[in-house]
Amino acid sequence: MDKIKEKFSSIIDGSIKEVKDFVSQYGDEVIGEIKINQLYAGMRGMPALICETSKLDNEEGIRFRGYSIPELQEKLPKYPGGEQVLPEGIFYLMLMNELPNDDDVRRVSNNWARRAIVPHHVFNVIDALPKTAHPMTQFIAGLTACRTESEFQKDYREGISKSDYWSPTFEDAMNLIARLPRIAAYIYRRCYHNGDHIEPDSKLDWGGNFAHMLGFDSDEFKEMMRMYLTIHADHEGGNVSAHAIHLVGSALTDPYLSFGAGMAGLAGPLHGLANQEVIRWIQGMKKDLGGGLPSKEQIANYCKKTLAEGKVIPGFGHAVLRKTDPRYTAQREFALKFMPHDELFLIVSRIYEVVPEILEATGKIKNPWPNVDAHSGQLLMHYGLTEYDFYTVLFGVSRSLGTMASLVWDRVLGMPIERPGSTTTELLKKKFNSK
Repeated sequence: MDKIKEKFSSIIDGSIKEVKDFVSQYGDEVIGEIKINQLYAGMRGMPALICETSKLDNEEGIRFRGYSIPELQEKLPKYPGGEQVLPEGIFYLMLMNELPNDDDVRRVSNNWARRAIVPHHVFNVIDALPKTAHPMTQFIAGLTACRTESEFQKDYREGISKSDYWSPTFEDAMNLIARLPRIAAYIYRRCYHNGDHIEPDSKLDWGGNFAHMLGFDSDEFKEMMRMYLTIHADHEGGNVSAHAIHLVGSALTDPYLSFGAGMAGLAGPLHGLANQEVIRWIQGMKKDLGGGLPSKEQIANYCKKTLAEGKVIPGFGHAVLRKTDPRYTAQREFALKFMPHDELFLIVSRIYEVVPEILEATGKIKNPWPNVDAHSGQLLMHYGLTEYDFYTVLFGVSRSLGTMASLVWDRVLGMPIERPGSTTTELLKKKFNSK
């Protein structure tokens, strides 16, 4: 057993006891009410899931095991000579529920490097698709092809004890995370660089090696990629991708297919696809306004026109947050340091200055502030990763960190198959009309 798994194993019994004792003492307590509006509004805000790895605070943004993004930027280990924290560190925190030191992070990085070999048939499956297929289609196909390597599937077939489900799930999760950058980079080079693939560099960290395989070897881009992968790593359990992975995993589906289900959800324009919609909208605005750097007044008028046409301004608003997304702020601070005069950054900044007031004036928007998607595409465009159809794949690679840590904990805690009840409009009408 490797040291990471050995340490994780040592905290399992105490965690199981803690949960059992809590449920035993407070299991009959009520924590919320369900309103009819919530049933018809996507169950928004209903407390219905356990997600140990992160929680979305409506004022402070995402908290990973209780730590905000600014706190983690200060406390988590960084790449030697760099300023951005390593994604390996946030994974360790979510898995172990403790802040890692440099040795812990190095051990995770080396562990993933050893696991990163992708079976050749996975590439064959991807190559069977046309290059014009959306990168997320190719990504999901590659993920499902990896299922042949599932340790959970093999152990379950052999009759593993329920108390040990976590162990092969851990192996699958670690292997999946390790291999995702290779699969994603393969798709990128296949689609946009004539199949000129770049071999991994095992001396680099997880994020740095991903940047290298994509074809971007500047230290600055690697730093940006480390930040990107860290801030997109998790977003509590109720968003579509995380919930889908939890739901499908609750049927004891292996991590590869469970993660594939989550990526199918991430590919939707109301979820992960939003990052590319921001760039598409900005480029459309520039074209309509004649190119160049538009003034704040021009941007404001264009935004009002967008709303008047019954469309949304992509990258703004959030189901929970009631202030600027700290993930947006982290990206803005990076841009202010490395590309303060970039034209696209100046446009993003001006949009940030004018949109909240316009949205507030409608009286319909609870959160008029930018979310993470409002900025991420600008950073990628600046460094030459301009193929925005690929952006959701990057999001998916990052999201594996939180969702796989969470899935391992689902198996540790013996979470049952998820099966909420449902009703009909007719039954509800009978119930409430009778009152």
